[in-house]
Amino acid sequence: MPRAVRDRASRDDAALARLISAVASGNEQALRALYDLTAPKLFGIVLRIQRDRGMAEDVLQDVYLRIWQSAGSFSAEAGRPLPWLCTIARNRAIDGVRRKGEVQGPVTEDGEDWVERLADPHDSEGAILGRDALRTCLSRLDTTQRDCIVLAYCEGFSREELAERFERPVNTIKTWLHRGLAALRGCLEGPA
Repeated sequence: MPRAVRDRASRDDAALARLISAVASGNEQALRALYDLTAPKLFGIVLRIQRDRGMAEDVLQDVYLRIWQSAGSFSAEAGRPLPWLCTIARNRAIDGVRRKGEVQGPVTEDGEDWVERLADPHDSEGAILGRDALRTCLSRLDTTQRDCIVLAYCEGFSREELAERFERPVNTIKTWLHRGLAALRGCLEGPA
């Protein structure tokens, strides 16, 4: 990454971290400024998962309420601010989909929802360190499987959308996702 891009990202991170810190202190102006800077990105994440625009707008309000309530738990040492905000948006959108009773991803053989298997990188130090392991394991997958998994579970693509994007039948996409997740699980649970 070019130095200028790194420097700008660092300045953006510092500005967002300052705003989150101010929000943690109860500063409503900081929340408004944080909203102005991040709402378009967070709304895009929510809308990919919660496809109904009206519901997505409601979820976005809930996202900023959650940010207001949990800003004190943000730690710049634990991670960058924008991914922290994106995680909140993603989780609130998934919760909204669950409330509606929709299933957006595959369910495992034991009936566990796929969302339960995804680690929130802000849960604990161990989970944060697990991001590197996940990145390494993802890099070992076939490119198509990796792309399917990332698009499905990080971008909210449905199996049908993936089938259209990769010009393959839905059942092939299901197989790619299932095998890719199994390979990820094996890699992540394997010896270090």
